[in-house]
Amino acid sequence: MELWQSLLILLAGVWAGTINTIVGSGSLVTFPVLVAMGLNPVNAVVSNAIGLVAGGVSGAWGYREELRTVPRTLKRLLPASIVGALLGAWLLLHLPESVFGIVSPILVALAVLLVILQPRLAAWAKARSGGVDEGPDAQPFSSALVLLVFLTGIYGGYFTAAQGVILMGIFGVMLHGSLQQANAVKVVLSLAVNLVAAVAYLLFAFERIDWLVAGLIAAGSLFGGWLGAKVGRRLSPFVLRACIVVLGVVAFIHLIWQLVSA
Repeated sequence: MELWQSLLILLAGVWAGTINTIVGSGSLVTFPVLVAMGLNPVNAVVSNAIGLVAGGVSGAWGYREELRTVPRTLKRLLPASIVGALLGAWLLLHLPESVFGIVSPILVALAVLLVILQPRLAAWAKARSGGVDEGPDAQPFSSALVLLVFLTGIYGGYFTAAQGVILMGIFGVMLHGSLQQANAVKVVLSLAVNLVAAVAYLLFAFERIDWLVAGLIAAGSLFGGWLGAKVGRRLSPFVLRACIVVLGVVAFIHLIWQLVSA
C-alpha cells in the first residue's frame, strides 16, 4: 500500500469516527474507500468493523456525562444489541451480501422518516403517557423497543453502515428523554455491536482481516470519536436531527446505488 493510500484510509477513519459519534453511518465513508483501495467487500467490512471499535470507545467516553443518567436503559438494551450482533456477524460469514442489499435501504429510509416525524410522534407518545417526560430510566419496560434494538443489532453485525441512523430513528419515538441522552445510548450500543462483531471476526474470520487497514482506521476513528463527542454534545436538537436526516438520505442513496449497480 502506498503512502497516499494509507493517509486516505487514516482520514476516512477520522471522518467515520466523528460521524459515528454525532449521528452514525461512518462506515459509508470507510467502506467505499476500502473497496476502492482494492479490498474484497467482505474483507473491507471485517477490517472496518475492527478498526471502528476504537472510535466507539472514545465516543462513549466523550458522552460519559449523559451515560451516567441512563444506566438502567443500557442494562435493558445492551443484551439485545449483543445477541443481535452475534447473529449478524454469523450471517455475514454465511450468507451472500445481496440478502441485506434490499432490506438495508428500506430500514434507513424508515429511520430517516422517523427522525423527521420525531417531534410530533414524541409529543403524541408523551400525551398518551399523561404528559410526563420521566426520562429514559424511569419509563416502563418496552418489549417492542428491545425487539427493534435486537433487529438493528443483527443489521449492525452484518453491515455496520447507518445502524446509528436507524437507532436514532427508533429512540426518537420510543425512548423518553433528551436527544443527547438518546445519542449517548446509541454510541454505546453501536460500540457493543462493533465489538461483538470484531471478536467474532477474530475468532472465525481471522484470515480476512487486513491489519494495516484496521490499524489505520482505529487510529483515525479514535481521534474522530473524541472530536465527534465534542461537536455532537454542543449541537441543538434541531441541528442534530438535521444532521441525522442529511446523512440518512446520503446513506439511502448510497445503498440504493449499490443495489442497482450490483
